[in-house]
Amino acid sequence: MIKKFDKKDEESGSGSNPFQHLEKSAVLQEARIFNETPINPRRCLHILTKIIYLLNQGEHFGTMEATEAFFAMTRLFQSNDQTLRRMCYLTIKEMANISEDVIIVTSSLTKDMTGKEDVYRGPAIRALCRITDTTMLQAIERYMKQAIVDKVPSVSSSALVSSLHMVKMSYDVVKRWVNEAQEAASSDNIMVQYHALGLLYHLRKNDRLAVSKMLNKFTKSGLKSPFAYCMLIRIASKLLEETEAGHDSPLFDFIESCLRNKHEMVVYEAASAIVHMPNCTARELAPAVSVLQLFCSSPKAALRYAAVRTLNKVAMKHPSAVTACNLDLENLITDSNRSIATLAITTLLKTGSESSVDRLMKQISSFVSEISDEFKVVVVQAISALCQKYPRKHSVMMNFLSNMLRDDGGFEYKRAIVDCIISIIEENPESKETGLAHLCEFIEDCEHTVLATKILHLLGKEGPRTPSPSKYIRFIFNRVVLESEAVRAAAVSALAKFGAQNDDLLPSVLVLMQRCMMDSDDEVRDRATFYMNVLQQKQKALNAAYIFNGLSVSVPGLEKSLHQYTLEPTEKPFDMKSVPLANTPITEQKTEFAPVATSKLPEKPGPTRQDIYQEQLAAIPEFQGLGSLFKTSEAVQLTEAETEYVVRCVKHTFARHMVFQFDCTNTLNDQLLQKVGLHW
Repeated sequence: MIKKFDKKDEESGSGSNPFQHLEKSAVLQEARIFNETPINPRRCLHILTKIIYLLNQGEHFGTMEATEAFFAMTRLFQSNDQTLRRMCYLTIKEMANISEDVIIVTSSLTKDMTGKEDVYRGPAIRALCRITDTTMLQAIERYMKQAIVDKVPSVSSSALVSSLHMVKMSYDVVKRWVNEAQEAASSDNIMVQYHALGLLYHLRKNDRLAVSKMLNKFTKSGLKSPFAYCMLIRIASKLLEETEAGHDSPLFDFIESCLRNKHEMVVYEAASAIVHMPNCTARELAPAVSVLQLFCSSPKAALRYAAVRTLNKVAMKHPSAVTACNLDLENLITDSNRSIATLAITTLLKTGSESSVDRLMKQISSFVSEISDEFKVVVVQAISALCQKYPRKHSVMMNFLSNMLRDDGGFEYKRAIVDCIISIIEENPESKETGLAHLCEFIEDCEHTVLATKILHLLGKEGPRTPSPSKYIRFIFNRVVLESEAVRAAAVSALAKFGAQNDDLLPSVLVLMQRCMMDSDDEVRDRATFYMNVLQQKQKALNAAYIFNGLSVSVPGLEKSLHQYTLEPTEKPFDMKSVPLANTPITEQKTEFAPVATSKLPEKPGPTRQDIYQEQLAAIPEFQGLGSLFKTSEAVQLTEAETEYVVRCVKHTFARHMVFQFDCTNTLNDQLLQKVGLHW
């Protein structure tokens, strides 16, 4: 009797995984049935399924356990049951790396590989190549060559895919099979042709000329496999990018010609390749955008999704190129697939006019709760871009974002909203109070420490400068009472900034600081004690130095210096002057090999960087005969930013000479850098 499950049973978990509570020891105990005679195929098949399930779930099998189970399983080759035999091949592949002496099944697999049963041959090849090492590969080389050009497509594909895996193990041996792979590439079977092309490319990918010849051959002869066409398009795109060839290249013409292919996947692959090419103009994008526009009205949801997702990316760089698709995108707003509708609206937000913003925002709010966090983040990113484009619409955006903050969602989604609100506050001063109010409301129920501390830092920075700063004190002190140690510490720092900038709030802040000094966490107590003592001095200089500016040293550099100090026990106290300064500007200094760095510049209106270096180099007698400066490169950092001495290199190219300028900067304020030299 077969029990039928309806939808409610599935939702309640009635049709749960039957292997959910498997125990490895019990399964290995059951595996002893493999040694029984006669073999029971049905029971053995069930036990092999359990073993493969445990392996794929990450269950650890010891070498002895795996070897014992593997040797027992080899007895199952005596059975002629097709399903059991194919399950044995799968088990061999899974246990190849954890069992010892798996090589003993080589003869059985070779026999199946060269036998008359086509249903065995392909899986046997895959299993055999999984357990074969470099020493035994030559022994099966003849069989592999025959299998690659076999008339049975499943056998040929298995041999080609296995060869592709073995390229990493023994490139030189597999390279000898190129002729067979080329013969397979002319197969009528679409998968064989695709796998053959993949093997040929991986054998030649390090030789750009060989790849070019291969592309030239297949683009002219034509292919029957749409999968092979897609791979050719990707190879051509990569070669175009590496060679920096222009859009007049034959490879670009090939990709563009694929836009007229009869297979939809090839057409989309070509359109996607064109829109992702760097330095593409709107005119060159037009054919690809036209194809994607047609896909927007396709009855297939997968094609509509692919088209609108790609158009969404195009709209980031070339919004004008997508404007022609706005009508088709508006039709997708009511699409039953919410992912398609979301991408359509966010694309319209990037390409639409200011007058359409309100209407689009209303349409988003009708279904935003139904989509996944991934697409909610896409919506937020589109809103952020829209705020920069139409700053007058910030109030509409802010209200929408505040509503999204109240909805359920993960960390990435909430962080995207918070970052968007912060960017609006920074770019639109009139939205500051509204934005801070929304963020204050959010941290009342925020469960993410990173976001809470970020918002508290913003409140400490912007809150004291608002018309009524006192209203933020309650939200900040609530964090001291209710939140974790990290959030409480951030709240104390924010409170101190309010007390330092507002004299009328200082008495209240000092009272709150006294309460913070009784906190259970030492970091919170230390901060409260420190800020309490600074604030009681009522000196603006102290407030500026210790509350607003904080440490002026590099944090990674401080960590490195403190670690070094602990490694070498000494009675001498730690000196902060030995720590590199934060964001030390790399000023051009005079060195033995770059005396031009401090030469005085002539007072010219707006000289270019090239002009400055030209005059500096011309002032040095040794460089006067080099002629005019052709190009000066951007400065390249030769050291890490946190090191004691920061070195960068600037290359000056002349017609027949190249000058290397090395700028060395000392970031330590207690040491003097002298007699700098260069050792080749």
